[in-house]
Amino acid sequence: MIRSLTAAATLALLAAGCATPYSPAPLATNFGTTKQQKLQAASHWNTIARDVADKLSARIPTGSRLFVNQHSDASAFERAFASQLTTALVDAGHSVMRTPDGAMRVGVETQAIAFTADRPQHRHAGLATALGAGVWALYDIVEYASNGPAKAALATVAAADAYTWFQSEFASGDTPSMEIIVSASVTDASRYVARTSTAYYVSDSDQGLYLPHVEKQEPKLPPMKAFQVVGGE
Repeated sequence: MIRSLTAAATLALLAAGCATPYSPAPLATNFGTTKQQKLQAASHWNTIARDVADKLSARIPTGSRLFVNQHSDASAFERAFASQLTTALVDAGHSVMRTPDGAMRVGVETQAIAFTADRPQHRHAGLATALGAGVWALYDIVEYASNGPAKAALATVAAADAYTWFQSEFASGDTPSMEIIVSASVTDASRYVARTSTAYYVSDSDQGLYLPHVEKQEPKLPPMKAFQVVGGE
């Protein structure tokens, strides 16, 4: 009895030692798991342009005249996105003008942020979960197969296909080091009428598409000086 009480007291002390009631700084913890889309094609840009148009349309007064503004150093993404957003706003029934006179301005801003490379990405707590779900989803296919080795082989293929199916939701490769924040706003002379901001991953190999366009300048030659030669025969 005494040994049991001693062991319980020891465990209680050890447990108490694991929980520190005071700390010189807040303890770092992870956010709850979320998902963030990765832009990998121009069609993805079109998809988010239509999403942005829908969000802005919900706040824009009916009958408003709009002008999609674009700054001179816009990136390749911003130039394409402004064009796609113009199309999406026209399709939504808005009057999109060619000049800014008398129209509210629609502006697109992109902020590219580079994080540390090789950030961890844990897609599943365990492979068995996805594989099990996949086998269940393809159960009917396996049931209609013939008995014996053929059925066993089909079950194996079905499991592999199911695993691929459930994994296809996630972008391949490591977590990208670059993310972009895409903000779109509708403004009049003095205020924001509507605004939306969303963050996306982008492929590291495509970073140049999201960085500001810089005009290449020809190298400047130093000014030439004329010298007068005196002398001769």
